[in-house]
Amino acid sequence: MSAYMLTALENLMLCQAQECVWHRSALSRMKDANIARIATHVAELYEQAMQSASQGSLAGTIPNGWVDHLKVKGLYFRAEAQQRKSMSCLASSQYGEEVARLQAAQEYCNQISELVSYDQRWSKLLRAAVLEMVKSQAELVGSNRTRAEHDNDVIYLDPVPAISSLPDISPYKLAESKTPEIIENPGKFLGGEELGPPLFKGLVPFVIHQAASLYEDRKDQLVSKDLITALDELTADCESVLNSLNMPHALEAIKKPIGLPPNILVGADEIRSDGGYIGIKRLLDSAIVSNTRANELLDAAEKALYDEAQEDQRVQQRVPKGGRQAKRIESAELTNKFRAEIAKYRDVINRARESDATIKAQVDMWSQFFSLLGSPRDEIERQVPSTTANPITDPHHSQIVGRLQQYMDEITLMKRERAKSTEKLKRVANEDDITPALNEEMQRLAALSATPILQFELHQFEDLFAQKLDKYMTWRKYIDEEREAQLELLDSIREANQAFLVARSNHPLLQQREKALSNLETAVKRYREASFNLHDGARFYVSLESELQKLKGGCLDFAMARHLDALEQLGLSHGETPTDLAQAPEQASNAAMQQPNL
Repeated sequence: MSAYMLTALENLMLCQAQECVWHRSALSRMKDANIARIATHVAELYEQAMQSASQGSLAGTIPNGWVDHLKVKGLYFRAEAQQRKSMSCLASSQYGEEVARLQAAQEYCNQISELVSYDQRWSKLLRAAVLEMVKSQAELVGSNRTRAEHDNDVIYLDPVPAISSLPDISPYKLAESKTPEIIENPGKFLGGEELGPPLFKGLVPFVIHQAASLYEDRKDQLVSKDLITALDELTADCESVLNSLNMPHALEAIKKPIGLPPNILVGADEIRSDGGYIGIKRLLDSAIVSNTRANELLDAAEKALYDEAQEDQRVQQRVPKGGRQAKRIESAELTNKFRAEIAKYRDVINRARESDATIKAQVDMWSQFFSLLGSPRDEIERQVPSTTANPITDPHHSQIVGRLQQYMDEITLMKRERAKSTEKLKRVANEDDITPALNEEMQRLAALSATPILQFELHQFEDLFAQKLDKYMTWRKYIDEEREAQLELLDSIREANQAFLVARSNHPLLQQREKALSNLETAVKRYREASFNLHDGARFYVSLESELQKLKGGCLDFAMARHLDALEQLGLSHGETPTDLAQAPEQASNAAMQQPNL
């Protein structure tokens, strides 16, 4: 891509841009004088493009058709400019100049006609649209000239100036080449969206990367393994103590006598959408049927091997002495692999049946609760004991419940604030970038060095590591404060819960409601466990049945192959098979035709 080629392409694009402006001005009915000025500049640009493309160094690069096209376009727009100028003269009553302009336009049209007529290759190289455009222009200029000359000779009698004396049409330059600012001044755009950051902006010595990686490891050890783990352990210890006190379920039974806890409502909705007890019973029955079908497939495979073994014994007995019985391998030696697989799958099926039985026992045990949880919400609420019919009006009891609820609200707020603090700690750790500080430290050490040859070691940055990690020490103090406050609050909850248990012991309905809610929550967990195990078992049985089908087919194929070998051993055809010997393959054939129902 030489400078000459770039200049030629630049001029060509300017031609096309200016021509687009000319098209738009003609369609928008701009003044003819302005259109003539625009067309004049189009012609000048095409002439410049033709000169650029005709350079000697580009003779073999740019096709000849391009140069011819540029020359014709230049003459065309010269004629267009004169023709448009003549229309402007007609509008301003300059009839003599109108004739002269049309004569000049006619000369340009004649030049194009001479070029096309002189060399037939022009008509082949130029596009048909261009030739048609030139032809239309010549016809228009000719008709306008005839009219203008007739009108001037008969009516206006205005002197016609010579073409050479006509004033030039000043070009109207609307298309011009402009270098984008990003090319003239690329440094101005570095770091922005256009060019992005400098490629080597982040280039630092390798020891800086090692130091940054070492700092990240220590920071991760401190933040994730020590601080966040300690906060999570505090929360886990709090949850463990509250669960041992049956909190907050015991308070929910008091505060919400009507209605159910959200976890039970969500579980009931899941169970209801799955079909409730009927749905899980259907899954369980399907698992039992699948286990039975698997046993049948395994029995069929085992029977095929048994029948083949019986036939093999009869063949061994019926072959005369001196026959080929020595070449026939006994059945027991060939069926070891099949029998091992049968034993393996038999053990798998038995263990699956035991698992199904365990699930069935669990479903039967919780069937009453599964049926209740599959009922509408109103029915579940009616079955749970409520204190609405027998409200607790003891002021002392209400005071104890209020104090316990206050402590539970405080522990809830503490856990919420702790979770926010944990997220804040993670955010601080993610935003902690030591690289700028390492660069500053490296520059400081370089300034203190007495030699220009520097060699940095990781131990030189230990003080910086300690300084950067020191800001996390405040979190250790925060954890100690959280631990102390949690221990004090849990002791208060234990004390208030003991008083709550004593006060509640005289109201058995509360215990019944609390026990009912606990049973329902456990039933939801048991249903989810059974449903997951049964769906997983269904996928297991589908895979198992496919494998057993292959094993059964292999056993039947083996039995048939051995039967045909037995016929060959006895020297009989299939039609001559003795009755007792023919029973095995017939049974095998029937077994092969009887596929288990899926």
